[in-house]
Amino acid sequence: MKRQVSYQWRLREVMAEHGMFTATDLARPLADRGIALSSVQVWRLVTQSPERLSLPVLAALCDIFECTPTDLIATRAENAAPRRTATGETSGSADGVVPLRPKRARIDPNGG
Repeated sequence: MKRQVSYQWRLREVMAEHGMFTATDLARPLADRGIALSSVQVWRLVTQSPERLSLPVLAALCDIFECTPTDLIATRAENAAPRRTATGETSGSADGVVPLRPKRARIDPNGG
């Protein structure tokens, strides 16, 4: 069975818990730890969920807020709903066996 995974980027919440409410508040502490990001990059880091994140940036954020990556990234995984066929049946079953369906017969009007 397929699993669907998702995550929630919680940097804004962690920042608020530490009294930081704008992206510019985060730029200086990052620079102090050797992370050189433009103001636009810092703004994106704060306001959007990153699809890729370098480990040095993650480590710097954890150091700034004295937290772990788990505090910044909440993950979730759940079983994907089974796909339904046109007949309303689910494809596959709990034991992974796919039900057999007969092939439609073709009738030749010429008898052959």
